[in-house]
Amino acid sequence: MWIKAREHVKLINMNLSSDGRLLFLTRIIRLFGYGFLSVILVIYLKLVGLSQYQIGWLLALTLVGDAAISLGISLFADTVGRKFMLRVGAFLMVFAGILFAFTSNFIFLLLAAIIGVISPSGNEVGPFLAIEQASLSHLVPDDKRTGVFAWYNLLGFGATALGALMVGILFKTLVGMRVDALVSYKIIVLIYALIGLVLWFLFGQLSKDIEVSSTHKPVNFASLANSRLGIHQSLAVVLRLSSLFALDAFAGGFIMQSLLAYWFHVHFGAGIGILGGIFFGANLLAGISSLLAVRLAKRFGLINTMVFTHLPSNVLLVLVVFMPNLTWGTIVFFMRCAISQMDVPTRQAYMMAVVTPSERSAAGGIANVARTLGASIAPLLAVPMLGNTALASMPIVLAGGLKIIYDLLLFYFFKKVKLPRHN
Repeated sequence: MWIKAREHVKLINMNLSSDGRLLFLTRIIRLFGYGFLSVILVIYLKLVGLSQYQIGWLLALTLVGDAAISLGISLFADTVGRKFMLRVGAFLMVFAGILFAFTSNFIFLLLAAIIGVISPSGNEVGPFLAIEQASLSHLVPDDKRTGVFAWYNLLGFGATALGALMVGILFKTLVGMRVDALVSYKIIVLIYALIGLVLWFLFGQLSKDIEVSSTHKPVNFASLANSRLGIHQSLAVVLRLSSLFALDAFAGGFIMQSLLAYWFHVHFGAGIGILGGIFFGANLLAGISSLLAVRLAKRFGLINTMVFTHLPSNVLLVLVVFMPNLTWGTIVFFMRCAISQMDVPTRQAYMMAVVTPSERSAAGGIANVARTLGASIAPLLAVPMLGNTALASMPIVLAGGLKIIYDLLLFYFFKKVKLPRHN
């Protein structure tokens, strides 16, 4: 296995330019920030005085705002410039982090949630994913794309894992230095804003090679509308895939990392340090699973790999609820994470394969917006359930059941669809 891993590393080194490596670096730094913040986010919001319903609305509108920003930025990225739009997204991370750190007013927090970029899930939000995927697809050969996306996801999950671990260590260190718990949380949020500033600088180092062309034309709103918001040949398949991805994301919205961390905190009594360790292991296993997906996809195909690894992971997810203590709950959760993300690089590669190069940013943006909007509804239901002792585990059960339905529908609709080229 390690020999195969070294082969994949060599393959990426051969096919990634300096821009590609820089996009990998920004992915690592960004996902570190997401993992860093998401573990403490709901606990922090409770501490500043928000109610269960306010937290639910805040998480929901965070995702809705991210979806709107993602759609707007990704649709115009190929026309205005991918580099410019990535820097806009980084600036919005800074804005959200600063406002979250310096106010407990619900209205201002909503403003930061809607306009800024915050990840309650620890996973990708905002415009970055669609633009980076389109840029990487532009920079690497078609037949290497799945492998590159696998490493892109592996390093992202590893960064999220490290962020989750470091936030636990930092929180324990600050509390050990007699820093007030609330102040400690605010320091963590400010570090998130600083990460956004670092990303703004790094995105500025990208060259024109990531762009569709070296010269950018003025934005033509009429032509953009006539081309169905950047999609022309692939509209039907993009809409069908996006609808299914929205269902999967709706289910995933019940188990965002911030909500799962809160569930482990309440249900098993896990402290911040323990939570950091749990989600460090979970994200690390998830990242490794995404890398293993490359070999499975080459042998069994993208759709088969997506479905037949995702199904058992969702069964394991439901079983977490029935574990008697933290140890067994963590073990089953880790088993789930070890196979849960094999569908991610295959899903991304599949979407990039079924559309033309000129549609990739827009298609990725539409799919990511569909996922984000789907996920945004779930916290409105999940957070009140978490506050009710009798229903606290219901979000996890609902997530597992809905994800199984998604797997079956995906297989039914796309098992016989032929890809236009090998990926």
